[in-house]
Amino acid sequence: MDNLLEIRDIHTYIGQFHILQGVSVEVPRGTIVALLGRNGAGKTTTLKSVIGLTPPRQGQIVFDAREIQGQRPFDIAALGIGYVPEHRAIFRDLSVEENLRIAERKRGDLARKSDLIFGLFPDLKRLIKLPGTHLSGGQQQMLAVARALVPDNKMLLIDEPSEGLAPVIIEQLMGAIRQLSAETTVLLVEQNFIVASHLAERYVIIEEGHSVRSGMMADLVRDQATLHRYLGAA
Repeated sequence: MDNLLEIRDIHTYIGQFHILQGVSVEVPRGTIVALLGRNGAGKTTTLKSVIGLTPPRQGQIVFDAREIQGQRPFDIAALGIGYVPEHRAIFRDLSVEENLRIAERKRGDLARKSDLIFGLFPDLKRLIKLPGTHLSGGQQQMLAVARALVPDNKMLLIDEPSEGLAPVIIEQLMGAIRQLSAETTVLLVEQNFIVASHLAERYVIIEEGHSVRSGMMADLVRDQATLHRYLGAA
């Protein structure tokens, strides 16, 4: 299998706290893989370890056949990894257009990607001149994802995209992420199992800083014992 990303037994600390104590994840090229687990299990820290915000002290992270652990976040991003953090983190005083232009790595990136971005998120085209403070929560989330699409990213790390959104907006966002898998590879953290199960082809469960189960999402949906044990789902 052609893995775009391989996380190999990483151990990550935040201060003195040993948050990740052996996490391994494989993300095949052109797929959506969901990181699942209860709150505090280490899912967000796994994404931050990949992008270099919380570098692992042990283990390897291999992206596109290159080891990247220990590199600066800017250099990791420049290899083609986009990061959509939890809580959106858009620039609220800047317009939609300015938020998107800030994400350019090369002049003209936004112009080259505008058909893709506004095809996925037509609301953003209509609101292009409005500041982020005027957007709804769902529109802000769309902008956060769209911003990661501006440069030529081979992979997106998306953290909790459905959090706090109305069901109709979640459905719209799910459709956009589903379409993205034709353009890029996605590693997704999603607390809402229904959303994750409709998006991802594969899964990895993290429990107390350890990766404990992985496989095909279709198999997990039918495995009620595993769902109950690790996710609290019946």
